[in-house]
Amino acid sequence: MRLVRPAPNVLGFYDGRIEGVRGWSDQPNWLDDGAYALGICTYAIVDGSEALVYDTHISLQHARIIRQTLEGMGVTSIRVVLSHWHDDHVAGNEVFQDCEIIANNLTASALAENRTKLENENPPIRPLILPNRTFDGNLDLMVGSIAVDLRHVEIHSHDGTVLVMPSAGLLFAGDTLEDPITYVGEPERLTEHLDDLERMAGWTFDRILPNHGSLEAIQSGGYGREFIAATRSYVEKLLRCRHEPDLVRQDLGAFAAEIFTSGAVSYFAPYEAVHRQNVEAVMASGTAT
Repeated sequence: MRLVRPAPNVLGFYDGRIEGVRGWSDQPNWLDDGAYALGICTYAIVDGSEALVYDTHISLQHARIIRQTLEGMGVTSIRVVLSHWHDDHVAGNEVFQDCEIIANNLTASALAENRTKLENENPPIRPLILPNRTFDGNLDLMVGSIAVDLRHVEIHSHDGTVLVMPSAGLLFAGDTLEDPITYVGEPERLTEHLDDLERMAGWTFDRILPNHGSLEAIQSGGYGREFIAATRSYVEKLLRCRHEPDLVRQDLGAFAAEIFTSGAVSYFAPYEAVHRQNVEAVMASGTAT
């Protein structure tokens, strides 16, 4: 794992995107295929003795490194915010079970409903530690003297929570934005996801820190606002697949050529499999709601 500092008072804990290396096993599994191969970064906002951890990473080992790093810096008060319920964002919760773990009500419900599944996946998240503080809609927090706004959005999953750090002009995007393309987990809700992408584009911030992206972009301070437009363009084109069969047959390089040319995101070969899964999910889901 690589420690990066994309902005003052912000730490990033990055792992993955190492060619030929897998983190768990050679067999298909969520940790390698859904996170490690794609690159994953979770974050901490730190001010003095206080820290806010945004997602607990893909394993207990990763979570321990996060906690040890923060405590080594003199942090004595840690709170956790969960971006959404998916496994690669909650796998390290046990390391923070004595801390306040914050999630929106939808995330708390999804974790409870999927607890057995998550605890028996490959690799298992056992025991899954559930959030102990919930909120509805938005929640404003202070990390020392730093204001942080938690906002619910329905992008990628119905229960997304993103963070806005106004003093730094930062949006911590969770999985609502991925470089180069979003992972479609709820294809029947893509129209709603587009609505919230448009809503998010109206907020005030300068740079974006996603959980899945390139190490170089994240450590240099994050992505520009055009990241949102690129994601919207990709999702809109996915929906066109239902009526334009030629699009279904295109690989990612051809399908997303325009957004790669824009420079907002960059082609990354492991996302070819993600794109194929996205197309299949959209075609199987029928008409968007």
